[in-house]
Order: sequence, then structure tokens, then C-alpha cells
Amino acid sequence: MENTISSILMKQALKSEQDEINGTIIYAFMSKREMKKHPENAKILAQMSADEYKHYLMWKKITGKDLKAKVFFQKILVIILGFTFVVKSMQKGEKLGQASYEKLKEEVPDAAIMLDDERRHEKELYGMLDEERLHYVGAMVLGLNDALVELTGAITGVTFSMMNCRYIALTGIVTGIAATLSMMASNYLAESAEGHKDAFKSSVYTGAAYLVTVAILVLPYIIFINYTGPNGYLFAFIIMIVEVILEIGFFNFYIAVAQEKSFFKHFIVMVAISMGVAAVSYGIGLLAKYTLGINI
Repeated sequence: MENTISSILMKQALKSEQDEINGTIIYAFMSKREMKKHPENAKILAQMSADEYKHYLMWKKITGKDLKAKVFFQKILVIILGFTFVVKSMQKGEKLGQASYEKLKEEVPDAAIMLDDERRHEKELYGMLDEERLHYVGAMVLGLNDALVELTGAITGVTFSMMNCRYIALTGIVTGIAATLSMMASNYLAESAEGHKDAFKSSVYTGAAYLVTVAILVLPYIIFINYTGPNGYLFAFIIMIVEVILEIGFFNFYIAVAQEKSFFKHFIVMVAISMGVAAVSYGIGLLAKYTLGINI
């Protein structure tokens, strides 16, 4: 495999070489993190790291370049989002484009054969990985969906009836915490009734997703508590709606990558439901304000 490839393929080869050395280091990092709690995962990730290093050496022989890993951001993602998300997102990013792969087969056929075999083997390996948090995606979806629908509606309603950030924030916090505890208890009882051994852990995941959403939705009103200009509650409300859409987008993107599901369909449905409930709550809030004679 001599360095005789075209300039166009050389550019792709250098990108692939960078991906491989990044994979070598990040998979080793994941393996080390999994060693104590999940040795089977650690073993698979260590094998993936070794495979990535073989790929790196192959590309290095083609390009003649010695590259350094750039994985600081990926390490942060592993800690926050888990290794499954990072592994699958890396696999998507490492794929050669069909045109580039055809050129590789023409110019360096041995490398193309080796790459094809190794990629097939690697896919089999990451299909064997088992991450605990993905077992509780259903619980997190339950918490997130309920929080977004209930809290978006409740906060929208009180926003246009109270028009005061301090009161809105207080209402959101009290309602949110009470709803979180209620949701956790309901989830625990439902899971226990079905005989699930990890009922408590499932309820914790549900509650965590709910509580994080509460904090995100209430935060804009807390920020604008001491705002002295007019319409501070409107600014906070607009920020909250943007946060709702971003949170829905982020969570659906995570699920789409980690579980290889459709992003756009679930995103649109969740946004439509949340915004629909907010619109209805807006009307109810105004109606309640004028019917009850509330003037805050």
C-alpha cells in the first residue's frame, strides 16, 4: 500500500486517519470507565480501540502522516451522554462516502478489502454493547413528556394571568416539585405492580428527567425576577418556549442516535403537543384572570 493515491482521496484518507486515532483513544477511555462496573463492556470497547488502531496504522501507511488524537469534547460527551451515543455517532461519522470508497477500491484494493472486513467486525462488536441508561429510556421519555406538557401548559397559563415573574417562578417551582414526586411515586407503583425488579431505579430516571425539565422551564422567570422594565414576563416566556423546543430537539436527537430511531417524526409530534397545550393554557389563563377578577 504505497502512497500513490490521488489528491482527492488523500484528503479523505487524512480525515479517516484522524477519525481512527480519535477512536483509538476514546474507546480506550470508555473501556477504562466501564472496567469496574461492566467488565464485559470494557472488554468489547478495548477490542474496538485495538481495531481502530489497526485502521489508523493502515491509513498512516497510505498518507505517510502521523496524527494526534483530538478527543477532549468527545470525552465530555461520554461522561454526560454515555458511551452508546458517542460510539454510534462516531460510527456514522467514520463511514467513507460511496464515491470515496469506490476510488479506494480502484487505487488501493487491499486497503478497501481490509476496511470492509474491519467495519463489519466493528459493527458486530458495538451491537454487543449494553448500556444501563438505555434500559430506562422509556422512563426518561415519560418524565420528559409529562414535564414538558404539564409544566409548559401550567406556566403558560399563570404567565398571562399573573404577569409577574416572581409569582410565576414560585408557582412553577412548587407545581414542578410536587409533580416530580407524584410522577416518581406513580412510576414506582406501576413498575412494582408489574413485578419489575428495578422499579425504584426506573422511578429515579423518570423523576430526574422531570426535575431537569422543571429547572429549565422556570429558570427564565428567575432570571427576570428583578427586571424593572415592562413586559419582563413576556421575555421570560419567549425564552421558555425556545428552551422547550431545544430540549425536545436535544432529547429526540439523543434517542435517534443511541437507539437508531427516526428523529424528525418524534420531534414534530412532541413540539406540536407541547405548543398545543401551551396555546390552550394561554386561553384558560386569560379566561380565569378576567372571570375571577385577578389583577396582579
